[in-house]
Amino acid sequence: MLQIPIHSGRRITDFLAPALDSASIVASMAMIRWLSGERVDETASLTALVAAIAFLLAGQLTPAGRRSDIGSADREMTTLAVTWLVTILIMSVLGFLTRGTEWFARSTILAWILLAPAMIGMGRMCLRILHQGLMRRGIGIRRVAIAGHNQLGMQTAENIAADPGLGLQFVGFYDDRERRRDNVESENFDKDSADAKVQDAPLRGNLAALIAGAKEGKFDTVMVTLPMRAEARIRTLLDELSDSTASVYIVPDFFVFEMLHSRWTNVGGLPAVSIFENPLFGVDGMLKRVTDLFIAVFALILSAIPMTLIAMIIKLTSKGPVFFRQKRYGLDGREILVWKFRSMRTCDNGPVVKQATKDDPRITRIGAILRKTSLDELPQLFNVLAGNMSLVGPRPHASAHNELYRGQIRGYMMRHKVKPGITGLAQVNGCRGETETVDKMEKRVQWDHHYIRSWSLWLDIKILFRTLLVAWRQEEAY
Repeated sequence: MLQIPIHSGRRITDFLAPALDSASIVASMAMIRWLSGERVDETASLTALVAAIAFLLAGQLTPAGRRSDIGSADREMTTLAVTWLVTILIMSVLGFLTRGTEWFARSTILAWILLAPAMIGMGRMCLRILHQGLMRRGIGIRRVAIAGHNQLGMQTAENIAADPGLGLQFVGFYDDRERRRDNVESENFDKDSADAKVQDAPLRGNLAALIAGAKEGKFDTVMVTLPMRAEARIRTLLDELSDSTASVYIVPDFFVFEMLHSRWTNVGGLPAVSIFENPLFGVDGMLKRVTDLFIAVFALILSAIPMTLIAMIIKLTSKGPVFFRQKRYGLDGREILVWKFRSMRTCDNGPVVKQATKDDPRITRIGAILRKTSLDELPQLFNVLAGNMSLVGPRPHASAHNELYRGQIRGYMMRHKVKPGITGLAQVNGCRGETETVDKMEKRVQWDHHYIRSWSLWLDIKILFRTLLVAWRQEEAY
């Protein structure tokens, strides 16, 4: 079931965290200078200030800069470490361009690189402890009642229970109609992922009791999860709740659609929510493209000699071209030519393309090794440079396979809302190799949809690292 994110208003900790991070960076510089017997001059102050700004900017590339994405303490520390590494990279480039590294002793630079993240981490932990202590005392907690004892109401309550950092306390369900479990089951409700206490929570009363409770101040917030078709009931409820001081939110039941990176927009003053959309607009798209170019160029430099050797071995061991360019679907379903090292004796590229199978006689001896280790995909770095592929994204399938599966799998073509990738979330989760059944392809498409819904640069980095770990030991590839 699609997880529907609930975002609360900005909290005091959301403002304190970046201020505390900046203070930690500046304070660590001052402490290092003091311990080394040097004064904090203008150069040191300016360096610390630039580093603090760079850290805040780098934080926007990772969940460290988005409070609602952080989650557990372990994940927060990991994202902070990654953010600091990006900051060090930025500072190194600036130091090289301005020769600023000559102003500090190497011991001072090294000590600061180690002390600053330690102080940032300690500051964040203190802030986390403070926030949790305030919430245990009921400070900043908002009591929430849900109007609608249905699947959407259950999901909303589960999301509240799963993220205590939201500062929301679930009070109970209110509805004029008893929830029917058979309806929930028919809607493919995922019982395994449901919080047991929330799933079995009984009705606290009908909508009249909800209205009365809101007027008496028994709860601070009402979330309306009634279905969109119940317009008359929603209008009546909102009219009655307007006579209370409770905050009221409508949670639309958009989960009935297969949403793909939904977001709010404004059309001439009218709010609209996207159902199918490309997540890579504006700055996000630019960051992903810059990252692709930087890593692709670096990877090509490292792999230049291995690729040359592979090309020579292919030419010497079998007849045919070194490279094979196959027609596949790219961004928005436009056809592209994807580069690969030739691993077969045939180059199928027509309306019918037979998938590679285990012990396929078409695969050459060197081709079997290349496919097993994914080295046959290395030439796709040229596709990345050309801009018709990305390092990470849904794997492109042969055009013939697209035409076959688009009629069998619901939402298949939505995977083309982003550029195809050399590797993807499906591949690092075991969906690699032959898809001899529709179920296997459907599972791959589900992972592709999840990637588009959840995209972030941090997710791309994790997928790239996981690819390095799994590329050499997946039995499914042949």
